[in-house]
Amino acid sequence: MAEFVTALNGILWSTPVIYILLGVGLLFSILTRFLQVRHIKDMIMLMFQGKSSDAGVSSFQALSIALSGRVGTGNIAGVATAIAFGGPGAVFWMWAIAFIGASSAFIESTLAQIYKVKQDGQYRGGPAYYIEKGIGWKWFAVLFAVAAIIAMAVLMPGVQANSIALGMKNAFGISPAITGIAVVVLLGFIIFGGTKRIANAAQLIVPFMALGYIILSVIIVIMNITELPNVIGLIFRSAFGADSAFGGLIGMAVAWGVKRGIYSNEAGQGTGAHPAAAAEVSHPAKQGLVQAFSVYIDTLFVCSATAFMILFTGMYNTQAENGSFIVNNLKGIEAGPGYTQAAIDSVIPGFGAGFVAIALFFFAFTTIMAYYYIAETNLTYLFQKNSKWTTLVLKLVIMAASFYGAVKTAKVAWALGDAGLGIMVWLNVIAILILAKPALLTLKDYERQKKQGLDPVFDPKALGIKNASYWETERKLKKENIS
Repeated sequence: MAEFVTALNGILWSTPVIYILLGVGLLFSILTRFLQVRHIKDMIMLMFQGKSSDAGVSSFQALSIALSGRVGTGNIAGVATAIAFGGPGAVFWMWAIAFIGASSAFIESTLAQIYKVKQDGQYRGGPAYYIEKGIGWKWFAVLFAVAAIIAMAVLMPGVQANSIALGMKNAFGISPAITGIAVVVLLGFIIFGGTKRIANAAQLIVPFMALGYIILSVIIVIMNITELPNVIGLIFRSAFGADSAFGGLIGMAVAWGVKRGIYSNEAGQGTGAHPAAAAEVSHPAKQGLVQAFSVYIDTLFVCSATAFMILFTGMYNTQAENGSFIVNNLKGIEAGPGYTQAAIDSVIPGFGAGFVAIALFFFAFTTIMAYYYIAETNLTYLFQKNSKWTTLVLKLVIMAASFYGAVKTAKVAWALGDAGLGIMVWLNVIAILILAKPALLTLKDYERQKKQGLDPVFDPKALGIKNASYWETERKLKKENIS
């Protein structure tokens, strides 16, 4: 099994694949005229506009659910792993994939809004929906939905639960089995409460956890401020093979930076599109812009916080491709949360292990919550009207997968997670490349209405966009109410 997963990852994450993903993000950046720069003010303003309804959640709640999925163990363990095998230059490539990936996040989230539906009184949408309604490939939509359920409910929860268990064991000596049981009980309490409880939990936990983590990072940077020129210079030199020590790692820096960047911010993966569809907005581009900013929050803020703590304190190891150490400052410590723990302990002795364990718990637990929401949305797509039994089985599966991941080794958990992510990324990237036109038309329509001083309202027929049934129905109802 382990050999098969390793071989699969070798295909899904081969060097050509890495550059294709970078190219797709760059293509969307050019086609949208770098909206991630032009519309940054709108991104921030729109986060706090819009209210929830009986059918949908607010823009901020949708952002929080998306960030629950984006801000996870990849922000702590993933960054450390990237530095361990790609060197400090991997951090630059994580920034690069976040910057250009924001445009991919806009495209997929806008598409999710365009082609969303109202099922059982709730908004639902995501890649499976826009593949079927936008492209017309039912079989491909079903393939994505099945892959998403397997990845979100079976393969990827284990990565998050494993990091929680490892952090708790290192900090407090708690058995992974005990941690696994605690995670399962808390997860059950939230997911059995439905979408609204997930949204409420996310909007309460996510801002608190991210802000606290970033503040500690800023404190550590300030306490080591003399290292600022050296660290920034090292990141950029290493990224382009110009550093004497890390020069031979340029290929690994790009590969690990992009892979861990995508794993963390999920741009192009299609996961952020699911909560984006649930938002109550007057125009799809509004939530597309909000979701684009979530990539910045995840990578440019939270991932950078981890990277700076590790690099400013020098608490990391980096291995060459032949297995020898280029940097070996933490002898015997495996790449992962231990680097961040050591970094914090070097500045605030005795505080690192506990803080990282608690941060990992919040980061990873909310990610598992988001995974459930995504899996449930795809289950709803497949069965249209979920019976209590199908959703019950899904809940039990994700709870079992979380417990299993908590007690398994990190290597197996990460390998399975990488495979699940890779399959989803590829299916979704193909779809959004084919469907870029409706999203670009929607962006232009939003910009046109903004220039006219209007609050943008969406009319798919006026743009020649077909099968946007929710918006067509809503517009018809509003006209009837007015008349």
